[in-house]
Amino acid sequence: MKILYYIYQILFALPILLVLTILTSVVTILGTILGGAHIWGYYPGKIWSQLVCVFLLIPVKVVGREKLHKHTSYIFVPNHQGSFDIFLIYGFLGRNFKWMMKKSLRKIPFVGKACESAGHIFVDRSGPKKVLETIKQAKGSLKNGVSLVVFPEGARTYTGKLGPFKKGAFQLADELQLPVVPITIEGSFEILPRTGKWVNWHRMTLIIHDPIPPHGQGLDNIKQTMDEAYHVIETSLSDRYKNIPASN
Repeated sequence: MKILYYIYQILFALPILLVLTILTSVVTILGTILGGAHIWGYYPGKIWSQLVCVFLLIPVKVVGREKLHKHTSYIFVPNHQGSFDIFLIYGFLGRNFKWMMKKSLRKIPFVGKACESAGHIFVDRSGPKKVLETIKQAKGSLKNGVSLVVFPEGARTYTGKLGPFKKGAFQLADELQLPVVPITIEGSFEILPRTGKWVNWHRMTLIIHDPIPPHGQGLDNIKQTMDEAYHVIETSLSDRYKNIPASN
C-alpha cells in the first residue's frame, strides 16, 4: 500500500498541490493589495491547507473547538511534531490568526511573499531592536478577535516527543493579558517528521484545550502559564511521545 501511495503522490497529488500553492500565494498577494487583508490573509491559506489534506487523503479529527469564543483574541501554543502541523492548524483550527514564524521562511518562493502580504509575523532575533519590532507587530495584530499561533518549542521535534518551551509566546500573553490556548497535535510526526523524505498516510488529530487565563502579571504568571500549557499538551499525547522520567 505504501508504494501505491507514493506513486499516487508523485503522479497526481504533488503536481496538483504545487499548482495550488502558487495559485494560493498569488491570490493572497493580490487580494491583500486590493484590500481586505483580514479576509485574504486568512481564507486562501485555510482552503489551501484543507485541500492539501484532501488530495493526500489524510483524515483529520478536531476536538474542543467549542471552547473558543468568537470575538476573543488568543495566543495558541501547539506542539510541533512535523511539517503537517501547518496544514492542520491553518485548515482546521477555525480561527482567523497570524503565524509567528522563522525569518528564513520569507525566502520560500511565492509562499514567503504571501505570508508577508497576509501579515504573518517573521521573528528576527538578530538584535534587541529587531525583537522589539517583532513584539510591536504582534501586538498590532492581536485585535478584533484575530489571534496568534506560536510553536513554543521553536522547531520541529526530531523524536516526536515534546521539547522544552521557549518563553516568547508566554511573555507576549503576559504583557497583553491574553489567554493562552494549548493545542495538542497527534499524527503529524507519522506523516512527515523532520528527517522524513516522503509523506506517509496517517490520521491527524487537533485537540484544543481550555484557554488559560492570566494568573496575574509578571515572571510568576509567565512561568505558571508555560508550565500549565506544557503539562496539558503532554498529558494528551500518546505514551510514546511523553517525556517519562527514567526510573532510578
